[in-house]
Amino acid sequence: SSLLEASISQSYYSMVHRNYQHVLAFVFAIDEINKDAEVLPNTTLGSKIYENVFNSVLTGLNTLKLLFTEHGDPVNYNCARNDELIAVIGGLTSQNSIQMAKLFTTYKIPQLSYGSFDPALKEKTQFPSFYRMVPNEEAQYVGIVQLLKHFGWTWIGLIASDNDGGETFLRSLRPRLLLSEICIAWMHMIPTVTPFLPDELFEEKWRPIQMTLLWSEINVTLIYGDNHSLEVLRMMFYWTEFVHTNPLERVWITTAEWDIPAILNKDKFPPKSLNGTLSFSLHSAVVPGFQNFLESIRPFQSNIYFIKHFWFTAFLCSLPEHSRFFPNLKICTGEEQLGSLPGSTFEMDMSGQSYSVYNAVHGVAHALHAMELTNDRVYFFSLPIQLHSFLRSIHFNNSAEEEIFFDDNGDLAGGYDLNNLVTFPNGSFQRVQAGRVDPQATPEDGFTINGSAIVWNQQFNQVGWMGFFLSSSFSSAPFQKHMPATGNDADQCEMCPEDQYPNEKQDQCIPKEISYLSYQEPLSAALVSLAIFLSVITAVVTGTFSLHCDTPIIKANNWSITCALLASLLLCFLCSFLFIGKPGRVTCLLRQTFFGIVFSIAVSCVLAKTITVVLAFMATKPGNRMRKWVGKRLAASVIVLSSLIQAGICVVWLAASPPFPEFDMHSEISQIIVQCNEGSDLMFYLVLSYMGFLATISFTVAFLARKLPDSFNEAKLISFSMLVFCSVWVSFVPTYLSTKGKYMVAVEIFSILASGAGLLGCIFLPKFYIIMLRPEMNTREQLVRKNYGYN
Repeated sequence: SSLLEASISQSYYSMVHRNYQHVLAFVFAIDEINKDAEVLPNTTLGSKIYENVFNSVLTGLNTLKLLFTEHGDPVNYNCARNDELIAVIGGLTSQNSIQMAKLFTTYKIPQLSYGSFDPALKEKTQFPSFYRMVPNEEAQYVGIVQLLKHFGWTWIGLIASDNDGGETFLRSLRPRLLLSEICIAWMHMIPTVTPFLPDELFEEKWRPIQMTLLWSEINVTLIYGDNHSLEVLRMMFYWTEFVHTNPLERVWITTAEWDIPAILNKDKFPPKSLNGTLSFSLHSAVVPGFQNFLESIRPFQSNIYFIKHFWFTAFLCSLPEHSRFFPNLKICTGEEQLGSLPGSTFEMDMSGQSYSVYNAVHGVAHALHAMELTNDRVYFFSLPIQLHSFLRSIHFNNSAEEEIFFDDNGDLAGGYDLNNLVTFPNGSFQRVQAGRVDPQATPEDGFTINGSAIVWNQQFNQVGWMGFFLSSSFSSAPFQKHMPATGNDADQCEMCPEDQYPNEKQDQCIPKEISYLSYQEPLSAALVSLAIFLSVITAVVTGTFSLHCDTPIIKANNWSITCALLASLLLCFLCSFLFIGKPGRVTCLLRQTFFGIVFSIAVSCVLAKTITVVLAFMATKPGNRMRKWVGKRLAASVIVLSSLIQAGICVVWLAASPPFPEFDMHSEISQIIVQCNEGSDLMFYLVLSYMGFLATISFTVAFLARKLPDSFNEAKLISFSMLVFCSVWVSFVPTYLSTKGKYMVAVEIFSILASGAGLLGCIFLPKFYIIMLRPEMNTREQLVRKNYGYN
């Protein structure tokens, strides 16, 4: 008997449990053929299975093991082995398929790929031994266009993998979209990353895409790529849904290359974001006996590759012989059922890729059968070479009663299913077939869809949101804003790059201007002049008070607090320079945090002065116990404690989600806004809220103490200064939210300067006036009608 030795590309077999179905479909097909006395009556098929975990180097090593029996022997050298290599099935990804094809083509070993769509593998002169068990991608392009036309979606976003497959996809699909009057509103090429990157690097990769999705009004997004290249996108879905509690609920259209639920961790499947996804997938059918085969599998079967490891990782239980190594895990009984696992871990229905594996095994078996029927003498070393002619002409009906054969291009003559992914809060899901693409029919008749079977994402409903797209056209506002026409009519429109916009005639793309609050602008010059003027005034007041620190008016107002307040006001005026100029990493980190801490110190000083004034008046009453609280220790405690709370908030902000510079491509049509993303809006408004809380307390206490008997009652000045301060920042929030770009920054600078000027003018200028112009009032008798016990 001869032995079929096959290598199956089980990517991430130990982590992506769903892909283990490929192995089981392979084993099931081998077993089914060996039990069929009509297909290969005198031949027993055997198998060897190698994993490659998305690693092309490991794929190459395993390929060499198959070819040379690990001893450096020639191919199929019979003295070192009891079997012969007839054909290879694999791999799942294009990269691994190409790596394998380069070696197997050299030795004329037939290779049947069940998941690779790379157009390079179609080149028969370079890969004559390669067979694709997947349909031609042209059928998928037809299905995508027909789906978009069916629902009137003429304005879509697009995400594609940044590799040769993504480039080919765009090059092939874009002309079809233009002919159907469908425009791409925005496009992102997503880089391929490994799943072992730190979270912060993952977030750096997906941040531009996330910002586009959050700002864009386009709700339909087409996604192209395989499980490996789109891992960063799936992680973005997970983080936005579970970490930021803001699921990206859109209408996602995915291609057959991406098996969405095939994830590394079943707990990281984002059900809300992916609910309602429309996905093209490899066609699959119900194979008789496969369900019963899956239900009969037990972990103690030695004839199924890696079944014990799969059982251990899928059911999180330890086999009896390994229990001493995992004392905290429950013991596997062996009665666990694969059907009890969630779909993101293991799916009982045969997937499109598993169906391709099943058909590939049967295809090799039928080719061997046809070769035996010719009664030609088959030489042992030339068996794989002779098998090629029979593989190219295979044509049989499988057990699902479907015809399996290769077309003239060497692709499987099949189509694609359109599935609707319906998810549930517990992470489970259900695939509902909503359509079909049949490449044997005409483009109009080859696409069928059952719209009533589709369950849309909960954020949308079929009536409410679909109308927007039905009424969209190339003459609509989005077209005029984002893309020019390259011909005499709008049918030849092309998308301008993100850093360009169309001119008035809509026939040319113009580079966008970089916009930020630079020092060369008149607005910046005015703000800088105001900041310098206020800083100089603060310095002059500080110097004057320092020279007259022994006079009654200075002594009566606690010189230590006065110095701290003046110093903090000077820093407030100077911090406005952090907001002017091109945002950088350091300035973005310092802007809001430095401003928040310095202003909190200033308001804390005002609060300390207010409390000191109130306690000083209360301490003059005979027998009042408040006298012991009047002094520098209380004031210092108020300032330090209040400031430390704000500093703690800022530290948490910088540690959890620090601000960073970014380019906003979409807020303005003709400009790219360079701005600081606050990282966490919640933390930014928490800083403002705490500052407002301190100001409110200070204003309330000062207002209640405004009628204390004194010819120069500072509580009146403090209450008025806090009224100005609060008025500025209450009006700041709505103004800040209603502006964009450099004007938003200018609003914040003006608020900083205005509120600081309010404190400086209301509290210190009256005293400065007395010191410099009315020295006769700077006496104890003039300041206090009674002896209030000021120190």
